[in-house]
Amino acid sequence: MPPQPSRYHPFLVALHWLLALLLVLVLAMGTFSLKELSNASPDKIGALRGHMIMGFVIGALMLVRLVTRLRTTLPPPAPAGHALLDPLGRAVHVGLYVAVFAMAASGAATALQAGLPAIVFGGGAAALPESFAGLLPRVVHGWMAKLIMVLVVLHVVGALFHQFGLRDRLLSRMWFGQR
Repeated sequence: MPPQPSRYHPFLVALHWLLALLLVLVLAMGTFSLKELSNASPDKIGALRGHMIMGFVIGALMLVRLVTRLRTTLPPPAPAGHALLDPLGRAVHVGLYVAVFAMAASGAATALQAGLPAIVFGGGAAALPESFAGLLPRVVHGWMAKLIMVLVVLHVVGALFHQFGLRDRLLSRMWFGQR
């Protein structure tokens, strides 16, 4: 049995940071742009197109990341040494996977229920629905966005606590270098 590496596989590292960037961008786009644009605005379709493409890419990359994570040797767990923090850390990691997949699924369900693929990508003359508020998948999508924001904050705080509080060099595990 090969020894456990000290770092994550470089492909997982690249996916982690790419997904972090994409998630921040798509959450910002949804929160500060799409939410504020009226469905009657001509700019809404272009914004939806970018949001939907990024959402699809995030969902696909998360699936690739999950498969890669399950098939590669991982570094040993990095305990915080506290009865509450260790399970919280595991819950945040699992929660991020579940919430991002739920976000992608609820976004796809919203798009399908509202007929968005034909409107946004079909180039047709169809108009957007007056509102998405009554669509159950859209409600789930909004709650998942808020949950992901909370989980990302917890993830970052936990990583910084390890790096600067515990001084265990946790961040080096999720960076490139000799494994």
